[in-house]
Amino acid sequence: MDALPLLAMIAGSAAVAGTARRTPVPAPLLLVAVGIAVAFVPGVPDFALDPHIVLPLLLPPLLHTAALESSYLDLRANIRPVAFLSVGYVLFATVMVGWLVSLLVPGLPLTSALVLGAVIAPPDAVAATAIARKLGLPPRITAILQGESLVNDATAITAFKVALAAAVGEGASWSAGVREFLMAAVGGVGVGLLLMVPLHWLRTRLTEPILQNTLSLLIPFVAYATAEYVHASGVLAVVVVALHLGHRSWKVDFATRLQEEAVWKMVSFILESAVFALIGLQLPVVLRGLGPYEGWTVLWYALVVFVLVVVVRFVWVFPATYLPIWLSERIRTREPDVDWKGPTIVGWAGMRGVVSLAIAFSIPLTAEGEPFPGRNLILFLTFTTVIATLGVQGLTLAPLIRLLKLPKRDVYAETLAEAQAQSEASQAAQARLDELLADENNALPGPLADRLRTVLERRRNAVWERLGTVNEETGESADATYRRLSREVIDAERAVFVELRDRRRIDDELMRTLLRRLDLEEAAAWREADQGPSGPSGV
Repeated sequence: MDALPLLAMIAGSAAVAGTARRTPVPAPLLLVAVGIAVAFVPGVPDFALDPHIVLPLLLPPLLHTAALESSYLDLRANIRPVAFLSVGYVLFATVMVGWLVSLLVPGLPLTSALVLGAVIAPPDAVAATAIARKLGLPPRITAILQGESLVNDATAITAFKVALAAAVGEGASWSAGVREFLMAAVGGVGVGLLLMVPLHWLRTRLTEPILQNTLSLLIPFVAYATAEYVHASGVLAVVVVALHLGHRSWKVDFATRLQEEAVWKMVSFILESAVFALIGLQLPVVLRGLGPYEGWTVLWYALVVFVLVVVVRFVWVFPATYLPIWLSERIRTREPDVDWKGPTIVGWAGMRGVVSLAIAFSIPLTAEGEPFPGRNLILFLTFTTVIATLGVQGLTLAPLIRLLKLPKRDVYAETLAEAQAQSEASQAAQARLDELLADENNALPGPLADRLRTVLERRRNAVWERLGTVNEETGESADATYRRLSREVIDAERAVFVELRDRRRIDDELMRTLLRRLDLEEAAAWREADQGPSGPSGV
């Protein structure tokens, strides 16, 4: 593919994703819709997904970003539902959808139908994270969906390999399939465990933020490639390493964390935008070569497969939710308030994405010297399932949440918890500061010592102020007023620095140093006033 169309696709998808931020439509849905529309514009080249690019080059950084933003503690606390969904549901969906599709489509072998089942079984990590972030789902549901989407690709890819081996005549038994799955899972986790400690050690030993972040960009590719080289699950290796690094990110210096956050936000924004645009751009490719599968018949197949995917997920989710509770008194004690609303949301939130399409495009053209049975139909049904789940489920998820009246995040309680945590930390910091200043080796002039104490006091009070009342005359809260005044004062300083540079009283290098200092102060003021525990909104 020429560079110009590729750059145009990346720039266009970024622009659409930016536009989506100002609309109630989640970015993935708008990107897919625009991609489909652009695909039929005369002169637009084909953007056929190459699995040799998507899986090793796009999937690792997307999984790495999602795992870094996930909570290891939340994942561990919800390990049972996550395991039931990421392993049990994917295998159940592979078998059930494959078997039912083989009955639906005349002449389609069961092995080919099982390949389709494995391809469309896993909900997408990017879709789940992006839409959950946009809708503000309850924390536990978000943690379960994110945990599921981090691991289920490994299960689906392994199931796909087993079904594909049977379809191309290489032979595959249940015992061989179980053995391959266990080897891939154990191997992937093992590679992740072996890599996470030395990679974290290296991150903490590098002293230059630019080198640390270069390493950060390489880590997901190193983990994925190493695991795949030993025929283990690269997906699991990436997830294990990223969870460990995210859990221990506090051990890396602040400059690296600030730069790393900005770098990965940019990378994930570009990749997520391009990935969803690519999904829509696939339509002309999958429409070609349907052969005997065409017209209303193939649309009927697409509708039935979409319904099967949705129904099979609900058939799995509700028993997987309630059976452990009914069978275990310990689980009933730990989870006494589980109602039907949470499983309903989890069941309806099974959007598929680019991984399914990438796996489908990796199906070989031939099997035992003959055209692979039903390959083009599998590509079409995969595409329609991805589009239908993103469109129907993605667009109706928010109304469903409002209809069920799920409890929203308790912002007041979160802010109160943040204030209490900050208060305890500030007290410890104050005690340490008094201890340090009592040492003659740390003697400071009075104004500088007072400034240290003032900074601590401001940090301690900033969160409590967010709990206060608003200004009766302006309607602003104290934190909003503080942020606005800080920006005005900093803008005045910034204007002076630029004027001094223009008058040649300071050079550009000194101006950039002074401006960066102001930027950090403005960022600190903004975070103190505006940043709650939930963090900034994403794509």
